[in-house]
Amino acid sequence: MENTFINTQEHPLDLNWLRDFECLARTLNFTRASDERNITQSAFSRRIKALESWVGLPLVNRATYPVQLTEAGKQFLPVALTAISQLSETRQSLRDSDRGDSRFIRFSVLHTIAVNFLATRIEELQKQIPDLRTRVLSDSLSTCCDLLVEGVVDILLCYNHHSVSPMINEAAFERKDLLKDRLVPVAAVEPVRALGWDLGRQDGPPIPYLSYDRSSFLGMVVENTVDRKPQNTETIYVDSLVETIKRRLMTGSGFAWMPETAISSELDQGLLVPVGDEAWCATLTISAFSNPAAFDQTARQLWELL
Repeated sequence: MENTFINTQEHPLDLNWLRDFECLARTLNFTRASDERNITQSAFSRRIKALESWVGLPLVNRATYPVQLTEAGKQFLPVALTAISQLSETRQSLRDSDRGDSRFIRFSVLHTIAVNFLATRIEELQKQIPDLRTRVLSDSLSTCCDLLVEGVVDILLCYNHHSVSPMINEAAFERKDLLKDRLVPVAAVEPVRALGWDLGRQDGPPIPYLSYDRSSFLGMVVENTVDRKPQNTETIYVDSLVETIKRRLMTGSGFAWMPETAISSELDQGLLVPVGDEAWCATLTISAFSNPAAFDQTARQLWELL
């Protein structure tokens, strides 16, 4: 029987197809994989089919739940991972060599952790390691994980929570838990006092809610934990960035769950106040992932002190 995946007018291989395939092989779920890759599920499915057409064989068995890799898919996966890693490492090495900054230690990190934790920590570490040079790449969690897996960065910093599955194979990297953080429901002090906003109350007008996008890490944590409690709220704004939601908070637009590290100054000054007790909070961990076996002496010293 003729194989329907053979394409006589073969298209060039797209590196994104390999990244998509790695994500699908890890999650075994088209919906979650497309969310991680930040594209629609239909577009994601088309790219997987394009890769299968390029290979000439089906790589995924869609008739099972969860989906499973075919025998060809299992054989192709390590090849795809190696290709991604080698291409990314070579690209970054060439760029670093051209810029003269090959000694830079590279981080991929969520934006809010970069702003509220890593910047201060690097400043402290540079006092202990005078020749320390760092480059920080801030992006979405899926992209930050991809950069570590592909070898583009040396260290990944991200949040961890038991309700959200890791987006990388943790067994392939060393992990260090650096700091406990909390998601706290807060709002500007004026509307809380004037309108009596309190998540424990079920009566009265709903409290305007500034929500994280459900595809973001914090959005998934909130949805899977504290957001499941009965509450008298109305979502009026959705965003993926902590700093953007924080700006809306400061104007008194509504309440939001915020990492405590991102609002410590505002809490100390009384500009933001909690709108719920401890039962409405969630504990997060800021964790670092790396492969120390590939480190030089400076990177190894930083990892030990981090």
